[in-house]
Amino acid sequence: MGLIANLSEWREERKLESLGVTAQDWQRALGDWSVYLRYQPSTRIRVQKMALRLLLRKALIGAKGLELSDQMRLRIAGMAVVPVLELGLDWYRGWETLVIYEGPFVTEHEWVDEYGVAHLERSALCGEASSRGPVVLSFEDVRSAGGGKGHNVVLHELAHTLDMRHEGANGAPPLHPGMDAAAWKRDFSSAWDDLERRIRLGESSPVDEYALEAPAEFFAVLTEAFFEKPAPLARTWPSVYQHLCDFYRQDPGVDK
Repeated sequence: MGLIANLSEWREERKLESLGVTAQDWQRALGDWSVYLRYQPSTRIRVQKMALRLLLRKALIGAKGLELSDQMRLRIAGMAVVPVLELGLDWYRGWETLVIYEGPFVTEHEWVDEYGVAHLERSALCGEASSRGPVVLSFEDVRSAGGGKGHNVVLHELAHTLDMRHEGANGAPPLHPGMDAAAWKRDFSSAWDDLERRIRLGESSPVDEYALEAPAEFFAVLTEAFFEKPAPLARTWPSVYQHLCDFYRQDPGVDK
């Protein structure tokens, strides 16, 4: 198996060398994204190389006739690898495809109420993820990600895929050895309660109330804030911030 794995890596390296992506290409794709700019040059190169590997391993498909340019592909891939930069692309095993719409897309969900009546609900979404894929994104929202408001649909949906690796989407991804699951649950629950209080009293908070939709959304929204606007999150819920540092093995609040 070692020889086969090495051969696969060698082939991937050869493919990477043939892609011919330039520094100018990366600047056009990610040069406006504060998360990318916060990294030191050596780390940006690591982001670039991992993003290219992701593009070799996953299929990016434009929906409803959308043609994906190289710049669009690089932007999506560059954002997608940030959560697993210190974890590795194997954390994205289990799904193979990213489907990209031009803008928000409509999904249909059936549900049955307490009286046994079936309902068909249509919703306009900017992103969606499932355990086996695909990951679905609105490029309109990808384009506007990192605009200073702490929102990033790529980080959000990819956080869901990490969460789903452990007992489904429940706000508790598989923790690394040495991390305390009980402390994670306690501190995230405390932050949930504090956010409910802040929303009720009209106080400021590092994330918006959509985080309270479900524990899975809480984790995904906090992941967005962790990378996009780390300082307010660290000030408000330092224990949660430290858990995220330990899980992602990064600290966005310090210079790289």
